[in-house]
Amino acid sequence: MFLSQRFPNRWIGRGGPVLWPPRSPDLNPLDFFLWGYVKDAVYSETPTTRWNMMERIKRAYEAITPLMLGNVQRNFRCRLLLCLENNGAHFEHLLHAERADNNAILP
Repeated sequence: MFLSQRFPNRWIGRGGPVLWPPRSPDLNPLDFFLWGYVKDAVYSETPTTRWNMMERIKRAYEAITPLMLGNVQRNFRCRLLLCLENNGAHFEHLLHAERADNNAILP
């Protein structure tokens, strides 16, 4: 294989010497909070022009509060703990139970 010859014991990937970690959007605040939040804010009404859409995106980012970021941070910690408790296996199904148990306000 090219990578093994070119980069012996130094490349990351499936079947390589260093395993590629699974894709984890559940552990990425951009995926579990930001993109959905901005999309909901921008498309609450259909944008009318390119400029209108750019303004809506700007307003969505400006509307993010420190309280919201604190909730994201708490949610991220919860997600990390669930990931560790499940040895890196899928844990998204446990998030709903965790929310109900803690009565937490999570994004």
